[in-house]
Amino acid sequence: MSIPNKDEIKGKFDQAKGEVKEKFGRATNDPELVQESQDDKASGRTQETFGKARRKVGDIVKDIGDSIAR
Repeated sequence: MSIPNKDEIKGKFDQAKGEVKEKFGRATNDPELVQESQDDKASGRTQETFGKARRKVGDIVKDIGDSIAR
């Protein structure tokens, strides 16, 4: 398995940021911040999924290249 790419890392970061915002928004009873946190988490999941797909495609291309080189 290859190392995570920048999209995966950024996606995880956005999800964590959303978790923090949600907890703070609920603690301060701020519905706008809670909604913003949901948006951050959804965006982060999407970006992480895109990054995983991109990495898998890269791995497949590398494997094909290795097969051809043999």
